[in-house]
Amino acid sequence: MIRKVEPKDAAAIAEIYNYYIEHTIITFETSPVDVHEMKERISEITGDGFPWLVFEGNGQVLGYAYANKWRGRCAYRDSIESTVYLNRSQIGKGVGKQLYAELIKILKAEGFHTVIGGIALPNDASIALHEKLGFQKVAHFKEVGNKFDHRIDVGYWQLMLS
Repeated sequence: MIRKVEPKDAAAIAEIYNYYIEHTIITFETSPVDVHEMKERISEITGDGFPWLVFEGNGQVLGYAYANKWRGRCAYRDSIESTVYLNRSQIGKGVGKQLYAELIKILKAEGFHTVIGGIALPNDASIALHEKLGFQKVAHFKEVGNKFDHRIDVGYWQLMLS
């Protein structure tokens, strides 16, 4: 089931996200996020009117996706950045595609013009997900991140919504 995020989801979302912080280069954050911080992030994003969805199965949050402003300047107001994270046990099971498709549907209905997804590279699963949903690679920045003493490239994929 896909639904809007609720404050009670913060612990499960933090647990999912913290795995990626602690064990992968997928996020450039380096310190785990506690439940209070995650509640604040959820409140800020949804309070600004952006969608945040969770995928729930058997009473557990198995993944989440949200959109946020692309950049702070007013002229960027029709462009949005998307994020999706899954419980690692759900990778390859279609959860990400369902979440992302629903998020895109909402963004279209809300009148956004384009959605942008940033991907730390390499990440074949995320690239495949974006491209299945119609995103096209539009940028590649070399060695812009440094995590676990490893230089990391970042690519950007874009989907035109209107």
